[in-house]
Amino acid sequence: MFQLEELQFIWFSAFVILLAGYAILDGFDLGVGMLHLFSHKDQERRVMINSIGPVWDGNAVWLVTAGGALFAGFPNVYATILSAAYLPVMILLSGLIFRAVAIELRSKQPMAWWRWMWDIFFSFASLLIALTLGALLGNLVRGIPLDVEGEFTGDIMTLLNPYALLTGLLAVALFIMHGSIYIVMKTEGVLHEKLKKWVNPSIIFFILCYVTATMATLIYMPHMSEAMKNRPAFFLLAILNVLAIANIPREIHRGNDFRAFLSSCLNILCLLALFGLGTYPNVVRALNAPDTLSLTIYNSSSSKETLEILLLIAVIGLPMVISYTTVVYWIFRGKVKLDSSSY
Repeated sequence: MFQLEELQFIWFSAFVILLAGYAILDGFDLGVGMLHLFSHKDQERRVMINSIGPVWDGNAVWLVTAGGALFAGFPNVYATILSAAYLPVMILLSGLIFRAVAIELRSKQPMAWWRWMWDIFFSFASLLIALTLGALLGNLVRGIPLDVEGEFTGDIMTLLNPYALLTGLLAVALFIMHGSIYIVMKTEGVLHEKLKKWVNPSIIFFILCYVTATMATLIYMPHMSEAMKNRPAFFLLAILNVLAIANIPREIHRGNDFRAFLSSCLNILCLLALFGLGTYPNVVRALNAPDTLSLTIYNSSSSKETLEILLLIAVIGLPMVISYTTVVYWIFRGKVKLDSSSY
């Protein structure tokens, strides 16, 4: 039905789309978590947690699915990334576990110290997840040293380079902005007006990080713009990205919280599309020899038969995930209302 090269491209695209889906959906969960400690009243914090309460665990499924797609479609890439970034991945998983525990245990006891303890865990775990994810993507953009077997030859300090830390900070700023817009959309009354004041500072923080990261990418990672140089039509994606960012404060000022949130979602989608566009066909770029040692979608994929079976599974499974997600968001649409069963 498909040629091997077509299947390889489909699975690389699927991996990027799943990452974008995770960033959009769990991104606002992480943003709400990082903003959690900026509210000092228990009632307000409960509203913030309950805004993501029905959906946060389902949103994390997209990261699991992206990891599964990478493992099944590009096993050599999966092996290289997880061996190279073993410690960061363990930190990421620890953050995901502690965030889940904090959300579930926070409201089990009424004592102030108890809730403060889990609030700190919740915010710190959210920050850790966002920072680690951004740094990992930054290293995929920059590249890591590989040998002829495709094995990582650096150490943890290799991964803690300035560019990776910058993209980690960019991810933190992106999710804080995304989360601030989401929480404004889900609240009303006095709390809505209070949280609305958080949006513009978060936008400014994101824009500063975005401009800095863009300049660093253009100067130090020139390979990321090669696709646009070869196909100028792709530059429209960058323009769309800028327009989406510019529309966020416009919609917030007009009181169109949902449209502002959609613009934030479009911004994330464009950023991940630009990531995929810039790295293609490399999945893991070899910093020491990009042209010969990099793991690409063509030299590190599974067999044609495996990819065909995976595509069939994806065609069946992905609509189920999308349907489940849509139903959950439809059921829990509207503003947050606290009751006896709330967190």
